[in-house]
Amino acid sequence: MPETKAVVGLSWEPKIPNFSVAAKTGVKVDAKPQETNHLWKPAAQLVDGLFVPPNNPKTLNKLQRKQLKDTTGSNWFDMPAPVMTPELQRDLQLLKLRNVMDPKRHYKKGDSQTAKYFQVGTVVESASDFFSSRLTKKERKATLADELLSDPVLATYRKRKVHEIEEKNRPADNEKWKNKGKTSYKRAKQRRH
Repeated sequence: MPETKAVVGLSWEPKIPNFSVAAKTGVKVDAKPQETNHLWKPAAQLVDGLFVPPNNPKTLNKLQRKQLKDTTGSNWFDMPAPVMTPELQRDLQLLKLRNVMDPKRHYKKGDSQTAKYFQVGTVVESASDFFSSRLTKKERKATLADELLSDPVLATYRKRKVHEIEEKNRPADNEKWKNKGKTSYKRAKQRRH
């Protein structure tokens, strides 16, 4: 590395041994990550191996904003934005379509978009609800989707609705196969033989 004059008055260069696999195997390995983050900076941003923050206050504020965690702020107790997993997306979709699940319950129309900041919790029943309105250990599942699929009342409702939809969408041209009139039994008997 060519010698450069230190801007701040400090000069330091890490002495790291070269543990390269490329020397043994002949394969070229690029050890630098492609994107820059606050842990790794390219050599162009380093001064004698040290990261010096920029002098421009606008770029310094941008850098500090990138390093902050994504939260709602102190007024909402710094609630973090959750990581969207497939299970969480499925549960949110079920909550959005909850008015279809039970015909006897009606819900207000909710927001079409999901909020950026939210938390998922577990309902803990009180001791007085032990016999009346609590889920048993068998009924408790990991996700909301699993609970709804294992509910027997909801399963019968779902099967009935699927059967009704299939009946409605079945083609109506099977009327020509039905025998009508006085001699329908005779014609049906002749067709069988």
